[in-house]
Amino acid sequence: MQNKKLDKNREYFKTFLATQKLRLTNQRQIIFDEFMKYDSHIDIDKLYAITKEIDNNIGLATIYRTIKLLIEAGIVREVHFGDGKSYYEAIMGKTHHDHLICVVCGKNIEFNDPDLEELQEQIAAKYKFKLTNHYMNLFGVCEKCRSLGKG
Repeated sequence: MQNKKLDKNREYFKTFLATQKLRLTNQRQIIFDEFMKYDSHIDIDKLYAITKEIDNNIGLATIYRTIKLLIEAGIVREVHFGDGKSYYEAIMGKTHHDHLICVVCGKNIEFNDPDLEELQEQIAAKYKFKLTNHYMNLFGVCEKCRSLGKG
């Protein structure tokens, strides 16, 4: 089942690239495949290290350009967790979620709360605002770090 989803997303990306008059090169395919295999948030440095093991000719600029294309295609989004770095996560085919982020250890918990989603819609309606997209990061200290006296 996971392979079918990967194949479908790869085809979608290939079609998107064609609309941009670009093609799915071997390097883009490697970056795409390795990114999609990673089941968490990943930064450019980690993705670069992973892909360099497969093809030593993949440069950092190629990683950045490919990630930019994946974002433009709506397959990936950039997220920030308060540590000054950019992380990326696959969003195509996933349900919406928000994040709880520990400011001590960096633990990241994805969650979706229907009551919170409804409240956001109510707030938007109150201000005559049509929501098109959002993501929310809530920062705090996780249970483990608090039990260790770190927050």
